[in-house]
Amino acid sequence: MATITKKELIDRIADNSGARRVQVKRVVQQFLDEIVSELGKGNRLEFRDFGVFETKIRKARKAQNPKTLEPVSVPEKRTVKFKVGRLMKQKLSEMTGAAVDDEAQDVAEMSESAAEEEDEESAERPHQGHQHSS
Repeated sequence: MATITKKELIDRIADNSGARRVQVKRVVQQFLDEIVSELGKGNRLEFRDFGVFETKIRKARKAQNPKTLEPVSVPEKRTVKFKVGRLMKQKLSEMTGAAVDDEAQDVAEMSESAAEEEDEESAERPHQGHQHSS
């Protein structure tokens, strides 16, 4: 299995869209920064059919050091979870021939308000063709 870097994705997007690499890099980085910012505020990010990013608090607990067998206190910590969306799950399943595990099992459900908001946004944006610079 290959590892794809952010740079490689930026190059692919620039090549496929005809946009300048520096512009694509700026947009991709701003997108990632916004995700981090919203998760940092405790917000949940829903991308219809793709998936959901959200933070969860893992409660403090008692654990055991496997080497010394001493009890250890593990503090509360925040983790980021990603739940696979319906379309991604379907496409990955088709591509690999294997079912895609979904921890939450209800990820495809989006809140009605978020779905309506997304529909309104796409209706407001006029479709723009790709512009190639010479």
